[in-house]
Amino acid sequence: MRRSMALVFDGVRFRYGRQTPVLDAFDLTVDAPATVLLGPNGAGKSTLMGLAASQLRPAAGTVAFGRSRPDRRRGLAGYRRRVAWIPQHITPVPGLTVREQVAYAGWLKGMPRPAAWEASAEALARVGLTPLAGRKSHQVSGGQLRRMGIAGALTHDSELILMDEPTAGLDPQQRQVFRDLVSELSGPVQVLVSTHQTEDLSELYQQVVVLDRGTVRFQGTPADFLTLAPPGAAGGRERAEAAYGLLVGQEV
Repeated sequence: MRRSMALVFDGVRFRYGRQTPVLDAFDLTVDAPATVLLGPNGAGKSTLMGLAASQLRPAAGTVAFGRSRPDRRRGLAGYRRRVAWIPQHITPVPGLTVREQVAYAGWLKGMPRPAAWEASAEALARVGLTPLAGRKSHQVSGGQLRRMGIAGALTHDSELILMDEPTAGLDPQQRQVFRDLVSELSGPVQVLVSTHQTEDLSELYQQVVVLDRGTVRFQGTPADFLTLAPPGAAGGRERAEAAYGLLVGQEV
């Protein structure tokens, strides 16, 4: 099992065009095997994930994973090989099979084609998609597409996988498959999941971060997060929703 390293945002400032900054003098350290990033729409979650994935660049401050920083000369390729981003909507590449698309993800990160092809087989096995390796990638379900995206990240041996709303639109069975996969991955690979759903906090994650209007309202363990719920809340899900609503100032 790898030792968890820290994803660090230090004094980050970011805004779109001339709008009010989404993040300003923003500091955050994420170093748990599995972390959930909670927040309502407009909280800054997508911006934070984009910065972590190096798809966006801060106007000020730095983003780093361990000693890797995407703003350093010749550092971007290495950072992107270590940090993978699984967006909410994964687009199949026309004409490619599932295995070919997974291997292609490794090649895009700088792996030689033979090495990417060989590693794709093990990655597909880890996410339970070996039986679909030869199927065209546009012929799989939404849940299978998410798993295919994770397999691509595993092909190039990512150390941190960022997932944006990974269970949105999935049916209950597909969500359970995803939960099992996150439980299996966290430890060997660090996982940061961005969502507005408060389910399964205690079972899946070791750290909870609540973001609202560009500000961290809470960071701590799921147990500490649940203690914020008022005494009348019963059950894990109700307590989580109550604590979340209290932190972001909205009813859920």
